[in-house]
Amino acid sequence: MADFFCGSGTTADVAEKLGRKWIATDLGKFGVHTTRKRLIQVQRELKSGGKPFRAFEVLNLGRYERQAYLNISGRLTGKKKEQALAKKEQEFRDLILKAYRAEALPDSAFFHGKNGSRLVVVGPINLPVGRLFVEEVITECRKRGASRVDILAFEFEMGLFPAVLEEAKSKGIDIAPKTIPPEVFDKRAVEKGQVRFADIAYVEATPRFDAKNPLALAIQLTDFSVHYSQGLVDSITAEMKAGKSEVVCDAGQLVKFTKDKEGIVRREVLTKKWTDWVDYWAVDFHYESRKEIMKVAKHMGVEGALPGIVHAGEELLDFEERWTGAYIFENEWQSFRTRQSRDLELTSSQNLYTKPGRYTVAVKVIDIFGNDTMTLLPVTVG
Repeated sequence: MADFFCGSGTTADVAEKLGRKWIATDLGKFGVHTTRKRLIQVQRELKSGGKPFRAFEVLNLGRYERQAYLNISGRLTGKKKEQALAKKEQEFRDLILKAYRAEALPDSAFFHGKNGSRLVVVGPINLPVGRLFVEEVITECRKRGASRVDILAFEFEMGLFPAVLEEAKSKGIDIAPKTIPPEVFDKRAVEKGQVRFADIAYVEATPRFDAKNPLALAIQLTDFSVHYSQGLVDSITAEMKAGKSEVVCDAGQLVKFTKDKEGIVRREVLTKKWTDWVDYWAVDFHYESRKEIMKVAKHMGVEGALPGIVHAGEELLDFEERWTGAYIFENEWQSFRTRQSRDLELTSSQNLYTKPGRYTVAVKVIDIFGNDTMTLLPVTVG
């Protein structure tokens, strides 16, 4: 059974209970996240009833929107190809700045825009932003005497934050890293101002060793810091109709604004503590044990062609396997909230390793907006 707009996952739920094979896809991250939790519940019910259940994978189909956006004619060569690619990259930056409601800075050699009193720089389209890029941002800020800047990127190097932000702060520079959402390629969402850029969150997890068994390990989720700030509070409350309410992010808190018939806006903070932000968290005790391998189409006649993209005039030859440089996260243990139960376990069950050694444990947290953050913990057992 296949459901290409799975929503809350009803089709996959029924198929799993009937023992049928299924594929469920959805463009929205909430649909995928809701379906994942629902299917884990099905697994738990089957297990408690002594019935067999099957594992499933949550897969990201790749950066195809970005690859397609930079796709240029395979017949161009040399200088014309460079000019076409430069034009595409400029269009990409303009699109991001428009979605972010930032003013473009055409005369700037490094920074791309300005949003209020903050400078804006857009990271590369097909590479994660790393330490060298952030250090360059800090250097350019000091040259210009700037103290506040937003970095917009699709991906940030794992483990980059919060240390690099503290380093920038020590030099008098306030850096706000923000993740560009896939919705940025939806023209209608951009025009309506519906694209929301997510701030980076930080996960803190602590290994808990067993004094009686040196091969046993549990993980405790000890903190989850979120610094969302949509920066839209004033405009949202001004446009709000009487008797209506809106929930927005403001200064790291989830806040409900309600306007009464007299036009008075009332503010109610919904997130009282850090655990209120966590909807789901999971542990992979053997991270880096499964490499992420992708099959890439081989093409003829186009130098530098993008992987998996067929250009005009190309002949598709074959596929080859390549390691993406990443690893597959396996949910070996997880805890999450449901409508029926809002409780969340903050300490995982114990994992028993088969032999002493050094392992990498991955902890993934999905917040109430569906954004996921992961941290890695090197541990030594035995």
